[in-house]
Formats: sequence, C-alpha cells, structure tokens
Amino acid sequence: MKYRVLGKTGGKISEVGLGTWQLGGADWGRIAEADALRVLHRAAESGVTFFDTADVYGMGVSERTIGKFLKETKEKVCVATKVGRKLWAESGLKWPERITLEMARQATESSLRNLGVDVIFLQQWHCLPTEEYRRGEVFEHLETLRREGLIQHWGCSVESVEEARLCMTHPGCATLQVIFNIFRQKLIDDLLPQARQHDVGILARVPLASGLLTGRFGPGHQFPPTDHRAYNADGQVFNVGETFAGIPFQRGVELAERVRAILEPDSHETMAQLALRWILDYDAVSSVIPGASTVEQAGNNAAAAGLLPLGEATHRQLRELYEAEVAPLIRGPY
Repeated sequence: MKYRVLGKTGGKISEVGLGTWQLGGADWGRIAEADALRVLHRAAESGVTFFDTADVYGMGVSERTIGKFLKETKEKVCVATKVGRKLWAESGLKWPERITLEMARQATESSLRNLGVDVIFLQQWHCLPTEEYRRGEVFEHLETLRREGLIQHWGCSVESVEEARLCMTHPGCATLQVIFNIFRQKLIDDLLPQARQHDVGILARVPLASGLLTGRFGPGHQFPPTDHRAYNADGQVFNVGETFAGIPFQRGVELAERVRAILEPDSHETMAQLALRWILDYDAVSSVIPGASTVEQAGNNAAAAGLLPLGEATHRQLRELYEAEVAPLIRGPY
C-alpha cells in the first residue's frame, strides 16, 4: 500500500480506501454483519487506512458495523462519514427548506454514537441540493461543529463540477468526494487542477461504475429489485450518475469490453485493479474508495496500489474512447 496526503487535513491516508455503502445491507443486496466485519478487517490488514461511510447507508447500519470493527481492531484507520441524505430519506425523499445547524449537529452526534468515537475525522455533506452550496450556510454549520470539537475536518460529496467549485470557495473545505472513473473523465481538465491549487483532497467514488468496469456483467444481466442497479438504473430515485456512472447499463456492458481491450489485463492483474490504477495515476486524487462485499474483493482492490502506472498510450486510448463514445451517453449532473 502507498499513502497520500488528504488535502488540508495534512494527514496521510491509503491511496486505496474502502467505500462502505454496500455494508449497510441495502441498495447492493444483503450482507451479514459477520461478513461485513471480515471485509473491514481484510481491508485494514491489506494496508487500507481510510474508510468512507454515511449515516444513510442502511440508515446507520454501515456506521454501526464500522463502530464494532473499531472496537475489535488494533489497526489505525481514519473514518469519514457523511450527513444530509438521511434527512432527505426520512422526509419522504424530499429536502427540508433549509438545513439548519441543529440538523447538522443532531446528525453528527448520531454518527458519533454509531461509530463509537469521540470525534469524527472527516465529516462531509452528502450530495446536498446545489442551492444549499450556493447559500453557503451549510459550510458555516460544519465550521461550528469543528470549533465545538465534534469533527476534525470537513468536506463535501458533490455531483457536479459546479458544486465542487462552490465548495472550494470556502477555505475550510478540506476534501471533495466526486464520481471519477474511466467513464467520467471530465474532471481531469475541469476540476483536478483547481483542487490541487486549493489544496483540497480528492476522494474518487464510484470508481468501478457500479461494477461495470470489473467486466463481470454480460448483456441482459438482472439485478435484484432492492439493488440500486435495478431500481435506480435510469435515475428513478436519485442522481443517475451514482448508478453505472450515468451510463445506460446495456451500452455500459459493451463499452466495458472496449475498455478491457485497451487495458489488456493478464493473469497477474484484474480489469478492476487496472481501472483503479487509472484513477491513481492522477496525483490530485488522495484516495480511491471502491466498495467490497467479500474479503477477496477487499484484498484485490487494495492490491491495485502496487501496480505500475499505466502508460501514455493506454491513457490516450481511454481518453479517445471516452470523448468519442462515452461522454455523449452520460446522464445526470456532471
């Protein structure tokens, strides 16, 4: 494993982290707590020191599972969580008129209890409406929580470049969590240089396009109805970009095969590992945060840090594929 500085936090974290949406036991299919704990332990044993969660993942299940892991392990890990979407879910998939300081404080205190910690390393707003970022009050809420000692650092998980720029205008913003993968390359020119200039750490989520970039799915693959890859395939519930990176599934399967032909995985590396390596080739990225539902996936994802950077020719071919055939297909805020 290798380690990178996480923006204004000044701390180093593993360049391959662990996303834990799937450990909530919803939206990706069921996962038993014992299996989830094994995934967390395997990731930590593989050198992963950064876990990302949210209060809405299983409505607290993911956070509480990480809390149990923290009591069991001697490994030192940094845990980031997110708030906001639970408010949306509890309000019948509607946003409050305004997100108040008291809402932020109550949500953060709930996360502290779930995680069993005294202070949250990194608290993030979780894909708020753009207008909330424009008003800017939400940034001051997290600044207040930082001064009160409930959180150490704060950042924002965003859907678009516009939202990312709004967040970066506040000097306290330490990190941005963004959708970044081989199918979502706009950020290379539109955001990564600005993030580096502002000393804002980039956390790359949806790095495998909800599994498309593993190359495991064939045409006609069916997901269980409770899996977001079924119920949100066309953005029926939340931003379509969070599911398959906004690419229609059938076309995504075809394009993934084109990506495979360019990456040329061999017996020593998987397509998923090479897709993660592509992200890590951009030094503005502090950590890539793939999910894992099995110990094998957790170990394989971590091993991507040990791969050599991809060559210029590979990057050029993937950029050409993106510009010619992928970019016109992307739906949702970007």
